[in-house]
Amino acid sequence: MLSKNQIKLITSLKQKKYRQNHGLFVAEGYKTIQELLQSSIELYHLYTTEPFNIDAKHQTLIENSDLKKISFLKSPNTALALFKIPEPKPVATNELIVALDDVRDPGNLGTIIRLCDWFGITNLVCSEATVDCYNPKVVQATMGSITRVNINYKPLNVFLETCKTETFGAFMDGENIYKKSLPKQGVIVMGNEANGISKDVENLVNSRISIPRFGNIQATESLNVATATAILLSEFKRATIEK
Repeated sequence: MLSKNQIKLITSLKQKKYRQNHGLFVAEGYKTIQELLQSSIELYHLYTTEPFNIDAKHQTLIENSDLKKISFLKSPNTALALFKIPEPKPVATNELIVALDDVRDPGNLGTIIRLCDWFGITNLVCSEATVDCYNPKVVQATMGSITRVNINYKPLNVFLETCKTETFGAFMDGENIYKKSLPKQGVIVMGNEANGISKDVENLVNSRISIPRFGNIQATESLNVATATAILLSEFKRATIEK
């Protein structure tokens, strides 16, 4: 049975300030938890309705009714675990990097982390106003990919000023991505869902790129930031293979 203090701790981790205070984040679901257990991220404690093959002192068997009290999901999925937030590693700038300028939607960030994992992007740099990658909704959306992408939060203008590599920014009026020669390394900057790339970051972008619209009416204002990231990463990787 869960104690009141355990419930209080777990539910508090929905908020960023408590995740930072305790150095913990929540992961739910068998697959996501297994991926985290197999990574270098350290388990703090596991609460589950079905035992995992780990040391008993690190897990507590609970009833479904208890899981519902602590789960952040509408339909709780057998287990919830607390993991220690790892220290990010230094960003390797001799490869392709994705940088996010104030992306606020947890689902978008989670999807972008999965895309980075899929396309072999090992470093993701986020502005300080970008949604926290350890937000439960983000962790859930990554489906385990958060274990394989090094995520750093930094002032983007400072990072770009010191990053000695070409910087590509996604803009509606940029150069057609399908006609541009693309390098193996660089920084791809993606902007906020509503406002795009901020002015101070825009001033540090070397190359403005865009995804052209092919529809006859061309009434769609813009693409979802995660969708646009997928297209750009696919094109950068295709160009790399062809070289």
